[in-house]
Amino acid sequence: MNSKKKLLFAIHYLEIGGAEMSLIGLLQALDYTKYDVDLFVYSHRGELMGLVPKEVNLLPEIEEYAQIECPIKDVAARGYLRIALARMRAKWDFNNYAKRKQPKDGSAIYSFVFKNVTPLLPAINRETEYDLAVSFLTPHNIVLEKVRAKRKACWIHTDYSKIDVNEELEQMVWSGYDYVVSISDAVTKAFVKVFPSLGDKIVRIDNILSPRFVRERAAAFVPNDMPKEENTINLLSVGRFSYAKNYDNVPDICRRINHQLSLENCPFSVKWYLIGYGGDEELIRQRIKDAGMEGQVILLGKRTNPYPYMTTCDIYVQPSRYEGNAVTVREAQMLGKPVVATDYQTVRNQIENGVDGVIVPLENEECAKGIAAFIMDKKKQRRIAEYLERHDYGNVDEARKVEMLLK
Repeated sequence: MNSKKKLLFAIHYLEIGGAEMSLIGLLQALDYTKYDVDLFVYSHRGELMGLVPKEVNLLPEIEEYAQIECPIKDVAARGYLRIALARMRAKWDFNNYAKRKQPKDGSAIYSFVFKNVTPLLPAINRETEYDLAVSFLTPHNIVLEKVRAKRKACWIHTDYSKIDVNEELEQMVWSGYDYVVSISDAVTKAFVKVFPSLGDKIVRIDNILSPRFVRERAAAFVPNDMPKEENTINLLSVGRFSYAKNYDNVPDICRRINHQLSLENCPFSVKWYLIGYGGDEELIRQRIKDAGMEGQVILLGKRTNPYPYMTTCDIYVQPSRYEGNAVTVREAQMLGKPVVATDYQTVRNQIENGVDGVIVPLENEECAKGIAAFIMDKKKQRRIAEYLERHDYGNVDEARKVEMLLK
């Protein structure tokens, strides 16, 4: 008789991203003598698909689920008219909501999309009842409504003090879960301010990362599109081209850094490389042009393996407006790379200022001054790098906390 617990994990896709990489880390750390694991990916796309452990059973793609984030006109052209109409209704509902609430961003639209679309989707692996079903990214309607399981858990990956949500719609979904998993105490604090009644459901499980995995992939090759040039400091940032990451301000910050270095008669200048993809790409390109930084801010696009770039750069920079817990910060630390991060609300979960990284203000001018000062302070860079070399930053034992979710 098979005594293993049956688990399901669900996620939109496996494009390069912090939450997606965190799921890969968790799947790699699970004890497969205890668990049989199914993975349901709504749309089978993304560079990380190839990193799913061989022990994991990847469920077949269901065509209806793959339509959730495609352009509506494409969904209709493929014959999924009900889903296309449901998404149009979601836009209508969100627009009416926005007129009343005037949200500062469009985050709440996803609640309307999944409220309207989920009832039209078929069940996931309907013949199986899982011991635990996990929804790894919001919105969490699908696992709640389309999976049979004795226990259900969902993950928080973002700072809820920085986004606008429809609290009524989300409250109904979160409340249906047995557990809400938070990746840090700061993330928990922000979430509970929005949803105070859910505090008792929260369990903390940090993003799981393996130093061995990161270091092995970092040694895979030497990038030739980020050359080391004389008197040039190469900065690097990795992440989605989105509002949260603040890459639209990188060209102006880079211009200010180089101006500050020239004022200090520093022989160095800066080039800032960005690895990623996303909806803000055209905005970032326009900002590069506006700042006259065409030769200094370089968009490298997607990279399946960004770790050789982290190893090669001089300083890793996390310039975010907000984060949950930035996976890339921890990865850079694992590689012994000095990290500079802006003073977003959760940054002190990962960086002790001046010890294992440097925290600078978010505002462009002060951010540039802070980065320029760190570039010129070679002693501090060496001290931080030496500290990082003495520390492991691995946490694969966090995977054992999955057992708590089964009780």
